[in-house]
Amino acid sequence: MSRSILRADALPGGRRAHAAQPAQAPAPAAKAPRNGATPPLAKGAGEIRIIGGQWKRTRLPVAQRPGLRPTPDRVRETLFNWLGQDLTGWRCLDAFAGTGALGFEAASRGAAAVQLVENDAALVAQLHSLQQRLEASAVRVQRGDGVSSLRACAPGSLHLVLLDPPFDSALFVPALQAAADAVAADGFVYLEAPQAWTDEALAPFGLGVHRHLKAGAVHAHLLQHRASAAG
Repeated sequence: MSRSILRADALPGGRRAHAAQPAQAPAPAAKAPRNGATPPLAKGAGEIRIIGGQWKRTRLPVAQRPGLRPTPDRVRETLFNWLGQDLTGWRCLDAFAGTGALGFEAASRGAAAVQLVENDAALVAQLHSLQQRLEASAVRVQRGDGVSSLRACAPGSLHLVLLDPPFDSALFVPALQAAADAVAADGFVYLEAPQAWTDEALAPFGLGVHRHLKAGAVHAHLLQHRASAAG
C-alpha cells in the first residue's frame, strides 16, 4: 500500500478554520428575505483559482456561507498530481460541491462528465453561473442530496467520487458507503475529513488508503477499493 503524508505546515488549512480568531464587533444583521426566499450570497468573501487544465488560473468566487470550506489551491494541486493530471474520459461526481472547485478542476483536466451536487440554492445558482461562464458542457449542476445522488448511480459507473461533507455532520459513513458502491474497481474516492481515516475504519466499505495528507485541520485522503489500494 502506497501512502504520501505531508507535514501539517506544508499546506494551508482546510475549509473551516478552527484556530481562535480575534474578537470582532458583530456584523449588522442581514435583512430577512421575503416569502422565504434563499438569501443571496454575500460578496467579497474571497476567491480561489483553478490550478490546471483548459481553465488554468481561472478564478472562482467564494461566498460567505455557513460551513463552506473551499479546498485550498495547494491541496487540490496535490490531489490532481496524485490522480495524474489528465482525466480525459473520466466520469466524476462531486457530492458536496460548495464552490465547485473540485468538480470544475476535474472538468478542466478533461473529465467527460462531472456532476456537481449541492443543497444550498444560492450556491447552486452560483454553480450554474460558473458553468455557463466557462461553457463547461461536461459539467451538470444538480440541487439535491449528495448521498442520494451517489446511491442513484449505477454500481461501478464512476471513475472519481469527491466527498467533502460538513465536518459536524453524520454524513461520512453513508457517503463513504454510497461512494464505494458507485466507484469503479480501479476508480478513486477523494475524502476530506477532520480526522484521519485508517484502513481499519475503511474496511467495512471495502476501501483502503492510497494517499493521505494533513493540511492544517483537514485530513485529505485518496481512497481505492482495497485490492487496488494494496497494489
